[in-house]
Parts: sequence; C-alpha cells; structure tokens
Amino acid sequence: MERSTIVRVHEGLHARPATRFVKLAKAFESDVELVKDGKAVSAKSSVKLMLLAVKENQEVTVRANGADAIEAIEALIGYLENPKAGLDDEDTHAPATDQGKEAAPAPGPRSAPAASGEASSGLRGVAASEGVAIGPAFAHFPPDIAGQGRMLQADEIAGEIDRFRAAVAAVQARMDRALAQDGLSAGDRGIVAALRDIAADDSLTGEAEKAIKGGNDAVSAAITAASTIAADFSAVDDHYLNARADDVHAVGRQISLVLLGQDDVSLENIPQGAILIADDIGAWDLARAPLKRIGGVVCGHGGATSHIAIIARSHGIPAVLGLGDRIHLLRTAQEVALDGNSGQVIIDPDAATRADFAGRVQAAAKERAGLTAFKTVTPKLADGRVIEVAANIGSLEEIEAAQEAGAMGVGLFRTELLFMRHMHLPSEDMQAETYAALAKAFAPYPVIVRTLDIGGDKPIAGIEFPDEENPFLGWRGIRMCLDRPDIFKRQLRALLRAAVHGNIKVMLPMVSDLGEVRQTRVLVAECAAELKAEGVPHATFDLGVMIETPAAVLIAPALAKEVAFFSIGTNDLTQYIMAADRLNPTVAKLNDVTNPAVMSAIGLTAKAGVAAGIMVGMCGEAAGRPDLIPAFLEMGLTELSMSPASIQRAKKTITAMAAGE
Repeated sequence: MERSTIVRVHEGLHARPATRFVKLAKAFESDVELVKDGKAVSAKSSVKLMLLAVKENQEVTVRANGADAIEAIEALIGYLENPKAGLDDEDTHAPATDQGKEAAPAPGPRSAPAASGEASSGLRGVAASEGVAIGPAFAHFPPDIAGQGRMLQADEIAGEIDRFRAAVAAVQARMDRALAQDGLSAGDRGIVAALRDIAADDSLTGEAEKAIKGGNDAVSAAITAASTIAADFSAVDDHYLNARADDVHAVGRQISLVLLGQDDVSLENIPQGAILIADDIGAWDLARAPLKRIGGVVCGHGGATSHIAIIARSHGIPAVLGLGDRIHLLRTAQEVALDGNSGQVIIDPDAATRADFAGRVQAAAKERAGLTAFKTVTPKLADGRVIEVAANIGSLEEIEAAQEAGAMGVGLFRTELLFMRHMHLPSEDMQAETYAALAKAFAPYPVIVRTLDIGGDKPIAGIEFPDEENPFLGWRGIRMCLDRPDIFKRQLRALLRAAVHGNIKVMLPMVSDLGEVRQTRVLVAECAAELKAEGVPHATFDLGVMIETPAAVLIAPALAKEVAFFSIGTNDLTQYIMAADRLNPTVAKLNDVTNPAVMSAIGLTAKAGVAAGIMVGMCGEAAGRPDLIPAFLEMGLTELSMSPASIQRAKKTITAMAAGE
C-alpha cells in the first residue's frame, strides 16, 4: 500500500524529526519505505532517511507492506503532515505508549497515491480505471471534421434534410449490427445501446434539422447540433452529466463521417500492450477495438463516469483521462507509463521508472492471480453464518466485471445513472427492462436497487431543483421522491414488474423519519393495485432503508420493525455524523469512518437490526476495507457490498477470519 503527501514537518526530516519518524515506523511490523523523486529508502533507517534529504513542502510517498500496512501509513502520513513535528519543543507530539506499543498520531487527509519516478515529464489527469501499465505509445488523433461552410439554396434544403436523415439511419443500423454480434460483451453492448439512443434522440436530430432549414449543410448542422447539446451537458455542475457530452460529440462525429462517405481511423492495428493515446475516443470506437491488446488508455477528454472509463474498468484496462490540451505532449512519445490509481502519466520514463513500473505491474498481476481462487468461494464464519459479498454498480455495463469478480449479487444498484445518461427522464418500460436484466443476470442472488437518489451533488436533467444553501441537507433522496410521485411511482411500478424475473429488493435513501417508509409503502400498494388492474405481471419485493443519517441511527430500533433490511451507507453517514462535507478537502481528515463516533453509529444500527432479526448490510466504501471487515462482522453484519475490484480480497479476509488467522 502507498500514499503520497506534502511534507509539512518544520524544515523537513532533518536529524530530530527523522529520528522520531524512524521510531514511529519501527512500531509497526510492516516493511516501510519513504520515496522522494524516484528514490526509495527504508523508513526504519535514520541514516538513509536523512540522506534522502526530505525538505518541507516536498512531495513524498509512504509505502508499507505487511499485516498492519494501513495503520502504518495512516500514522506516518499523520506525522509528515504535522507542521509542528520538526520543532524542538515537540514533547506533545512524541509518540505515547500503550502496553509498550507506540500509538499513531491522528491521520491526516487522504491523498491520492503516486508512483515513484515522477519527474518534469510527469502529468496528472483523472484516475478513471485502476491499475498500472507501461508500454509503447500508440497515438490516435483522427483529423477534425469540418462542414462545407456554405449556405444552402432554398431548393436544396429538403434534399439535405433527407440526406441527414439517411445518415442518422445508417449510424443506427451500424450500431444495431454491432449489438447483434455475439462477440460484443454485455457491458459494451449496453454502452453501444446508449449511444444509439443519443443518435435517435429528437433533441439531437431536431437541432440539426433546424440548422439545415436555416441554410446550413448537413455536416455543419450535425457538428453544430452535437456541440450545442454537449454544451448543455457540460454546463451542468455534475460529473455524470458532463461525461455525456463526450458521447454526444462521438455520435455527431459518426453522423458526419457517414455524410462525408468516410470511415474513422481504425484502432485495429494497435500493438499488444500498447498505451492508447488520444484527445478523445468515442465509446463506439473503443467498444469495437481489440481491447485485449490495449495495455492502457490516456485521453484528453473524459472523466471517471464517462463511457471510456466504464469500458476500461469493465475490461481491466488502466486509464487516465481528462488531461485536456496536455494530451498533445504525448503525440510524439515512444513509451508511456501510467498509474490509473493516482492519475499519473510519465512520458518516455527513464530506466529507474521503467523498472519500478514493470515491478508494480508484475506485483499486481501476482496479487490478482492469488485472489482469483476466491472468486467462487462462499465465505462463512466459524459459526456457519454465510457472509454475502456483493457488488456496488451503477449500470448494466458493470454487470460483467461484478460477475467476473465473483459477486454474490448486487448490494447497491445506483439508479441515478440510468436517469443521468439520458436527455429525458427514463420511461417505466425502460426502467423495468433495466431492473429485469439486472435481476436475471444475478439470479438467484439478491439485487438491492436503491430508489432514485438525486439532489445534493447529483442533479439530473428533467427535474428542476431549487437553489439551496446546503443541498446535502436539502431536497434529495426519498424527500424528493415523495414530493414527486409522478416520478417515484413510475420507478416503483418498474421495480414491481422486474421482481418477476429475480430476487429484487428495494431500499430507500436518506431516510430520517418513519413516515417516509410508511408513505412509500402506500405508494407501493397503489402501484401494485394499478398493475393488477392492468393485467401486468408483477411481484412483491422486500423493502429496506439505507442508514446514512444520524436520525436513522437513533430511530433504528423503530425502523427495524418497519423494514426487511438495513444497508449502512458509510460515505454519507460519516459526513453527517462528523458534520463535515465529504467534498471539502479542508475538512477531509474528519471524514474518517474509523472515528469512534461513526463506528458507534454503525454498531448501534447493527444492534437494532440483529435484535429485530433483519439483515444488516453495508454498501459504503468501508465495506471493502480488509482492516475493518472483522469489526463489522463482529457487530452482526452479514452482507458487504463494494466495488467489484475489492470483492475477492474481501472474501479472502472473511475466509481467513473463519480459519482463525
């Protein structure tokens, strides 16, 4: 494990603070290294540490390998970020002892990990798909498309509209053929289907035809329409919607190419293990590319929620996106190293960096190989209790990665992405098809679907949100849904219909009052009665709640009598318990799930659920932490849901517990 930080120790790690740092490092069993400018030394050697010449305000990386690696890193990072650590009157900061072992200083805010060897040629982008890679650069910079730039005569307009419509139909047909291919993975199929939806959307085609009627040629109109719609997405202060702008541009480009009678530059010739470099890669192009040959992706556009990122993650390809104009620095690169965990990109790395990355790639492959044995394991505790290790996902594209990891169902399906990826609110039929596909994919395992959780940091098109001083404490989650039954009932009806196809469970976000659960039950009953009257097949589902507000924790015993299960959302629960915005870096150190207040809230919730005989699970990021899993299971949790990448490691942790290790 490793984390990077900026050293705040007064005047750096000179003799006195270096000695204290080494003393603290020796309190841990793990092997610990400190890395600066590509050079790594043992953190347990005072001489080597001083020779490293770490100055105040320099960036360093702490690495740890061993049973207590997490604790070691937290303690040492906390020391490095302490501005008073280098002062002579540091008595109050000297490590205290507890039964002979030194206690760790309070951990500082989490920093993105960084690979060693970052020099002037290193760049930082969006860490979009985890993993490290190094390989030959494959530059993919297709030429820009331009319209004819002439105004149409009145008698040309009708023919140009027909030509445009034929091009749109050709793009849709091409995508339909791709969707019919057996070789397209389930995840990529979902992305191509989403792009097809954009190509068929009246907003795009209508905008283009309007421009043609105004005298623009079809290519210019397609480009202008795509830019206009994409700008609308980009203007919204939300990363999910921003990511859709790239999809619109990709569709506009495909339409324009058909109009020009051209084919896009192909990725078919990319060498094995090459790093794909591009200003922008259409999801349509990437989905059809020889993905098994691609070692990594570096892109000027795109973010963590873009389709490029989703495809990369689902195929295990490290990716760094969002470099902007700096992507052009890689046009002439011969070799590229990238770290999809930190967003670091190194152009033409030196020998030391090359060796470092090669070693990390090899170590990661070895770790993955060792964990694959746990893919099919059903983890049980010594008393025979089965612990369900499920996946957190937000789209059908992520099903394949969850299944490959060995997910025992879905512990959190975020339905907001279904709403965010379209330019209009999704219909009941569209939602029912999505939830049904999810249920079928994981049957007989349960699939827990979270009802629409928008507002706060997740606004969507089609719903007008009020201006709020603090949207995280405002009209979001179940509060918004109950105020908009026209939207909420459509989703509940779709869930009832999908329940016919598998083990669907439904949970409500942001619950803080018993009345919210009871009102929802009334709406569910209304929807079931409507479907019955219409003769539409449907089935009942278990109704549960997310525990993420302090109010929900305090009324957990009463809530447990109303619902079938609890799922603890540690991300929001932590920010609300600590009264610290999780998006605000200045209070990041308060967003620590291990804080006694947060752990106490989790314990109280578990106690209430166990006493009532209902399932208690967790779907926050903490559910995948090996250092915390034992504590959660001792509290009585029997379900943990996490990123697919963490599933096999979690299964290994639980199996080791059962074996008494």
